[in-house]
Amino acid sequence: MKKSALSLSLATIVLSGCSMIPAYERPQAPVSQNWPQEPAYAASDTDVGGVPAAQLGWREFFTDPRLQQLIQTALQNNRNLREAALNVQLYQATYRIQRAELFPAISADAQGQRQRLPSGYSPFGGSVGGGSGYTYSQYTATLGLTAYELDFFGRVRSLEAAALQNYFATREAQRSAQISLIASVANAYLTWQTDQQLLQVTRDTLAAFQKSYDLTEKSFQVGVVSAMDVRQSQTALEAARANLALYTRQVAEDLNALTLLLGAPVPADLPPGRDLAQDELLRALPTGLPADVLQQRPDILQAEYTLRAANANIGAARAAFFPRISLTAAGGTASSDLSGLFDSNAGYWTFAPRISVPIFTAGSLRASLDSARIQKDINVVRYERAIQSAFREVSDGLAARATYTQQLKAQQALVNSSQDYYRLAELRYQQGISSYLTVLDAQRSLYTAQQGLLNIRLGQLASQVNLYKALGGGWFEHTQAGSADQPVG
Repeated sequence: MKKSALSLSLATIVLSGCSMIPAYERPQAPVSQNWPQEPAYAASDTDVGGVPAAQLGWREFFTDPRLQQLIQTALQNNRNLREAALNVQLYQATYRIQRAELFPAISADAQGQRQRLPSGYSPFGGSVGGGSGYTYSQYTATLGLTAYELDFFGRVRSLEAAALQNYFATREAQRSAQISLIASVANAYLTWQTDQQLLQVTRDTLAAFQKSYDLTEKSFQVGVVSAMDVRQSQTALEAARANLALYTRQVAEDLNALTLLLGAPVPADLPPGRDLAQDELLRALPTGLPADVLQQRPDILQAEYTLRAANANIGAARAAFFPRISLTAAGGTASSDLSGLFDSNAGYWTFAPRISVPIFTAGSLRASLDSARIQKDINVVRYERAIQSAFREVSDGLAARATYTQQLKAQQALVNSSQDYYRLAELRYQQGISSYLTVLDAQRSLYTAQQGLLNIRLGQLASQVNLYKALGGGWFEHTQAGSADQPVG
């Protein structure tokens, strides 16, 4: 009795199969458990508390209604995002194909054959009666399965597990593509707006330089100023004209880049945009701890799913060392007359098990296993590199958040002082106290300071957008009350 029970247990284990997949262990994150603490990373109230960036909807982060409509247009039309979505469907279908290998494929077939044979010939050997020949008929109806592999050693299940993990990886790739697209659209829009402002500042400055040049030219004609003053004024005028052509070209290129990201022309019915100088243009972001942030990054999740797939492929390579057993079986009816196809004595069946044992493969199985293990090691390196890149991106964003605020305040103060300098220099020149060179220097200083202010403001806004992306934000349209998508366990 005990022997029968033991035999039944062993049979159950064998029939249920076993797994050759190594136990998966997530690699240790090769980064610090805390963000950098140097002076560039000044702490703020946004470092803790609040909605995590990964759960913060992009409509709540980007408050500009014009930018919101551009992002919505890009999500509907961008071709890279469409390709990422199609890749998800492709890998889902690939997984379904691989999963179907776990089950026997059963087919029903019906076949009829009728042929004329010469006299004295029999398809079954021997001879038949004389005459001019005879007609031979055969009809069959069959239900059966062909070469179904009994997965005793888990080869098929390992391949199925690898296909599933690859499917999960493409889903995370789609998330990553959307997050990157939203950040790219936002940065392209901010660059476009900034270059338009630079173009306007250049036009205003060019008008001022033109006015100064005309005045200097008239003063030269009456002998008030020297030819050197005229040439210096002309130098400033031509430099402004060169910048006008530069920013005109950049505005056109910015619009082209934005159009490519949208996947469609920029809508003509865009709502009014907000001023880039407004403090609430982008919402403040809480940072959180590295472990929490890195678990929400889709590119890191994609790398881990790919690592899991490589781990499963090791199981398939291990199982290839063991015998493969497959079954072919069929049953049905056969008759030489169609009318007798379903008679009680017309049944037939076939059963053909097959076992294949690798004996000598010239080292190919060992090489396949080594290749699978090396591929896993490569994916471990890629996973660790993804974590390090993510840590660096967040750290850069935190440094930019603190330092850009200080730099922007200083640059704004420089613009204000340059405006006062220009006003006083022009007043003193009109009163004959200062030379025209002082006015020209004040004009150039103001123009340079205004350009710097706009570029620094763009850098600050772009760093906030990139920090939102680095923290995993951009997948949800509206803020999620619950937890974000959980990472792989």
